[in-house]
Amino acid sequence: MSLQFHNQLSKTVEPFTPQVAGKVSLYTCGPTVYNYLHVGNWTAYIYWDTLVRVLQANNLDVDRVMNITDVGHLVSDADDGEDKLEKGAKREGKTAWEVAAFYTEDFLRGMGRLNLIAPTHITKATNFIEEQLALVRALKDKGFTYEINDGIYFDTAKFPSYGDFAGLDLDAQKAGARVEFNPEKRNPSDFALWKFTPAGETRDMEWETPSDLIQAGEERLGFPGWHLECSAMAMSLLGNTLDLHTGGIDHIPVHHTNEIAQSEAATGVQFARTWLHNNHLKVNGTKISKSLDNGFTLDDLEEKGYTPLDFRMFVLQSHYRSEGNFTFENLDAAKNRLKNWRNVAALRHQSHDRLRDDDEKSTDEDSVSLYASSQAIVEALSDDLDTPSAFAIIDEAFSRLQSHKLEDIHQHALTSLLETIDETLGLQLIASTKDIDDDVKRLIIERERARENKDWAASDQLRTDIEKSGITVRDTAHGSIWEYN
Repeated sequence: MSLQFHNQLSKTVEPFTPQVAGKVSLYTCGPTVYNYLHVGNWTAYIYWDTLVRVLQANNLDVDRVMNITDVGHLVSDADDGEDKLEKGAKREGKTAWEVAAFYTEDFLRGMGRLNLIAPTHITKATNFIEEQLALVRALKDKGFTYEINDGIYFDTAKFPSYGDFAGLDLDAQKAGARVEFNPEKRNPSDFALWKFTPAGETRDMEWETPSDLIQAGEERLGFPGWHLECSAMAMSLLGNTLDLHTGGIDHIPVHHTNEIAQSEAATGVQFARTWLHNNHLKVNGTKISKSLDNGFTLDDLEEKGYTPLDFRMFVLQSHYRSEGNFTFENLDAAKNRLKNWRNVAALRHQSHDRLRDDDEKSTDEDSVSLYASSQAIVEALSDDLDTPSAFAIIDEAFSRLQSHKLEDIHQHALTSLLETIDETLGLQLIASTKDIDDDVKRLIIERERARENKDWAASDQLRTDIEKSGITVRDTAHGSIWEYN
């Protein structure tokens, strides 16, 4: 089995091989913790969690860093406007530190609700100030920085390949620079490494700028640029060259382009060997925006009767590089699909009580097919995280199972398939499908006897009694099976 991913560096799907056999270094751009995450934000983390699971399914040990941006992310990627944390603090009447702590905890709870694997390291930008200043110092020593009134900037003209990653036309940027373009910047694409606190202002989050980074005689307080943070945290924990770096396609032209420039200028080596980017999620065909009030949170979905795993199911039905469209009709379809998968998972509790044991049917065509489906799922996901193809394989396997008699289902093969689905897609099919208790089982047996005796009144009453326990009995051509309501 071979892994391959679409690499933004080459703009093609290419084989993936880590630098060190058996080990993968992975950096994921994490959230800016100034508000609740909406469905569009969570989509990325679901895809990158699936990436981790697929790497692990290929017997790779994943060393993963994900940042928490709790300072320095301005409302504009162009290094102007208000810091999002300061803006959140004014909105809520709290300090920026309090806002960051509250929404960080909410994010971590959301990760648990979505069954996301915790990264090896979750790093807060405010805990890596010294590392960020050290990176600025390295860039200054190599001649890549200059100071203007509002901060220390990276001179992109001194990094000739700056526009390659995103295919930027830097000459066009210069020609089309707006009147309000910062006149002190040497180039429109130059970006802030370290911003100074404006004169006369006091920020909740600010640090003394080391004297060797600024002009002699100055004393300036400041804070890191958003782009600087990711490079410093990634290289501090994973080394100068990463195997994988992930984020959204909106990161390509500015944030990731700037990460590459500052990192490679400082170290002289490639920053990341493979870059993966997920596409946007729209809501009802439109961009998620505050004005449209369509940035639904996990709590919003639960209030409408959907679980976080229903949403996870919805996300994974689409490929990470395709543009998604969230509608409640689509979410309903995903919820129903997940319910059907859970009912198939419940068949493992009903097949072992039947006449033939697993040893008698361990090599029959259908059990072999289930084992093959497990392998096919991993192979599909190893091909650039092809979740739609993996889902099609699961649907086909489950459809075959539902056409069989319970006594013909190979319990071990079914359980093995469910384990593969849970390990790679994180849908918790096994954990969410506990066996029913003995009292309900007795009611089901009594109902079967009533039906055999054509006592339809008793059969109907017993069905009603069974449904009170959250179970529905469905009569099929091969006999009765129970399902979750």
